[in-house]
Amino acid sequence: MTELYRKNAAIIVCNTQGKVLSCQRVENSDFNWQFPQGGIEPNEEPLQAALRELREETGLTQVKLIAEYPQPLRYKFSDEVIEKFKKLGRKNIGQEQYWFLFLFSGNDNEIDFKTNPEEIEFKAFDWIDITEATARVVDFKREVYQKVCAYFKPFVEQQKKQSS
Repeated sequence: MTELYRKNAAIIVCNTQGKVLSCQRVENSDFNWQFPQGGIEPNEEPLQAALRELREETGLTQVKLIAEYPQPLRYKFSDEVIEKFKKLGRKNIGQEQYWFLFLFSGNDNEIDFKTNPEEIEFKAFDWIDITEATARVVDFKREVYQKVCAYFKPFVEQQKKQSS
């Protein structure tokens, strides 16, 4: 059943003020904010995929790895998403995510959602407290977000303390 879960790299980016980057998907929905994420290509390591996806989706390259979640986490897609993917020929029922936390110490003008004009995923961003992320995400991702946000929160708070 492992093959039914798409391998995915997910990224939390924090800034020196202890806020995390939340991105608004191009689809209109009440819960369309999320962290950058994307599929892991064959023969690609999760960390490599995380850096590639972060660059492709946000344009960010000047980041420093702070922490990695100790094991992959899975979530199942909603029935609506599964049906949408079936029409596209994809058989995945969910994602197996490898989570990374990066520090970004650059400027907001470095964030660019149009690095790949054929596949723009986000239309806006916001720097938020890590505890706010779970309220903004779609239901089927919420449990995973709760786990990773709780795990990474001390690391994010440490960045804030170091910059004070």
